[in-house]
Amino acid sequence: PPTLPPSMNYPEKARRVIQLEIEELQRLHARIDGGFTQAIELLLSCLRGKGKLVVCGVGKSGNIGRKLAATLNSTGATTVLLNVGDALHGDLGVVDPGDLAIMLSYSGETSVLLDLLPHLKRFGIPIIAITGGLQSTLAKNADVVLDAHVTQEACPLNLAPTSSTTTM
Repeated sequence: PPTLPPSMNYPEKARRVIQLEIEELQRLHARIDGGFTQAIELLLSCLRGKGKLVVCGVGKSGNIGRKLAATLNSTGATTVLLNVGDALHGDLGVVDPGDLAIMLSYSGETSVLLDLLPHLKRFGIPIIAITGGLQSTLAKNADVVLDAHVTQEACPLNLAPTSSTTTM
């Protein structure tokens, strides 16, 4: 295990991480706009039509997607978490016309996720992208884009997705 310097002020470090995430959430708060309304209208239309929500993400975005799917199911919205790798190898059978896809990718350029786009387009289902890459391939192929970009991760090395997963 790594050894940490004994003089480090851990509570202060923790407060700094939380403060950075608060600042990113405040920026997100200011960005909530008509795109959010469009996303809600698509979700409601899908559910009124007895469709299901299909959530897709890879890596940390997949972890956020799993939580999103669980939360939506808790509200009574029929939601499935579609493993992107499995989808490309036979699991697209869970997708039906009338469903709605929610695709999560911070960069919007995750290749295996993008490989799924033509298959979802074939079903003619709307796509909501939650991404920090507003000019990304995912964003350009989505019906609605929810902006999840951050200016700084709370990770001191700016490596681990911290603020971006909170914002997503």
